[in-house]
Amino acid sequence: MRRDQRRGPARLDNLTLREQLKVDRLPLRLLQMMVGLTGFGVSLAMLLESGLGGAPWDVLHAAVADRIGLSVGSVSIAVSFVVLLLWIPLRERIGIGTVANSIWVGVSIDLGMLVLPEAGTLPIAVAMMIAGVVINGISGAVYIGAQLGAGPRDGLMTGLGRVLRRPVGPVRIALEILVLATGWALGGPLGAGTVVYAIGLGPIIQLTLPSVTLRVRTDRERSDSDQQSRAPQPSP
Repeated sequence: MRRDQRRGPARLDNLTLREQLKVDRLPLRLLQMMVGLTGFGVSLAMLLESGLGGAPWDVLHAAVADRIGLSVGSVSIAVSFVVLLLWIPLRERIGIGTVANSIWVGVSIDLGMLVLPEAGTLPIAVAMMIAGVVINGISGAVYIGAQLGAGPRDGLMTGLGRVLRRPVGPVRIALEILVLATGWALGGPLGAGTVVYAIGLGPIIQLTLPSVTLRVRTDRERSDSDQQSRAPQPSP
């Protein structure tokens, strides 16, 4: 048996864009990716509209948007592409999901803020905050489970972790604190929702991810499997 056949299925976020187009169940994975990204963006808008604080990156996005007169989603898209520039020295590989994430999450934030009303009372605000965190975690798991490439900010985390030779957990925390502090200094919406989001997001994704991860094989793995099935079986 060849060495590459002893390994498990390839991690799709390590494949090139062309190779990602050759993995099986692509239409289903694209649909799952877009559902996840849409829910992710709308739930971020839900947090902002609750008035109880935004997600750490959105504290920065909202602060910049307020200062330059753009929508939060537009700033999110712009920041995503700035972050992607940082991928170049880190040698992170861009996937289909990376590009879609960079654009569609920002679009979904703006659509959500256009449709969702602001919370008029504290109970409604708390309900919107909790629902936003839960939906965001589930949507994040749905997007990740499609296995079409890391988002810009996640790739920055893993790339820095690899280059600095540090666990991704502390790297992620450091990035979130830096972004949050910058957004707060600029007047961004820091609040209870920000804390609940930071604490609750990880466990929700961890619980949801096993149920929504699509098991896929690359074109090469399918070819190897077909060759093995067509190979003559030894006589007993």
